[in-house]
Amino acid sequence: MAHNMTHASVNCPKENFGDRFHLSEATLQKFDREIAKYPAGQRRSAVMACLALAQEEIGWLPPEAIEAVAGYLRIPPIAAFEVATFYNLYDLKPVGKYKLTVCTNLPCALSGAYHAAEYVKQKLGIGFNETTPDGKFTLVEGECMGACGDAPVMLVNNRHMCSYMTPEKIDQLLEGCE
Repeated sequence: MAHNMTHASVNCPKENFGDRFHLSEATLQKFDREIAKYPAGQRRSAVMACLALAQEEIGWLPPEAIEAVAGYLRIPPIAAFEVATFYNLYDLKPVGKYKLTVCTNLPCALSGAYHAAEYVKQKLGIGFNETTPDGKFTLVEGECMGACGDAPVMLVNNRHMCSYMTPEKIDQLLEGCE
């Protein structure tokens, strides 16, 4: 059931969003669709989806956005922070236009993940948890993505899985990112 809150706003550092930021009405409508998937009284079940939607709008999840999601869901802020800090799909600091996550768990590692990661580092001139100076790419080390048979794998922007990442395929991927 949707509620009467028309927008979520919180104070936010001026350098990030101006004096205040608001989650858009479109995003809040998406929140309501996610909330409606659960029984009445179970709004908190939509926390993962709502955090992802807020991140999609903003580009990352500053603490103020996590608090706004918690407020909209009527849950304690710590409950939203626990989710946002547990899963690596949530970006708690700004990332590049393309976030490249390289799986380095054992099956991928045994199938060339470290070589793939080193190749990306060399091509972009950055290490893990760094962003290129132009803000285009961020490289992160990830946990198992459930595609061990396709190793080494990379995830682009938390959504697009890339398999068998040879230097040639990495070059194709990077060239296709505009």
